[in-house]
Amino acid sequence: MGTLPVFRWHLAPDGYATRRQLRAQGLRPGGQDVAATLERPRRRRGPLVAYLYRIDQAKPVRPMTPGRWAALAKANAARRICPQCRTDAGYVIPTSLGTRVPCAYPSTAPRSE
Repeated sequence: MGTLPVFRWHLAPDGYATRRQLRAQGLRPGGQDVAATLERPRRRRGPLVAYLYRIDQAKPVRPMTPGRWAALAKANAARRICPQCRTDAGYVIPTSLGTRVPCAYPSTAPRSE
């Protein structure tokens, strides 16, 4: 097993792409191993590293099926339901609170009289 080629930031040759660049082209790595790395030097810490994949070995992104769309919609809906009062918050509940803001801070919530 050989070592991976290392390229400087912005100096990778054509034919290589990161995961995000592949996704923008409608591709995915498709099980291939990392082909090369990009390194961006930093002053006081280790370099930033990005993994590169070969574009010619990439596969097309799998299409979303109706079942996957339904599962995604159900998961996103579950992120909006407050576990304390069981109401739809109208927004994704922050994980730092775990509940809606009025349920997390009941003393500061405006009173409806």
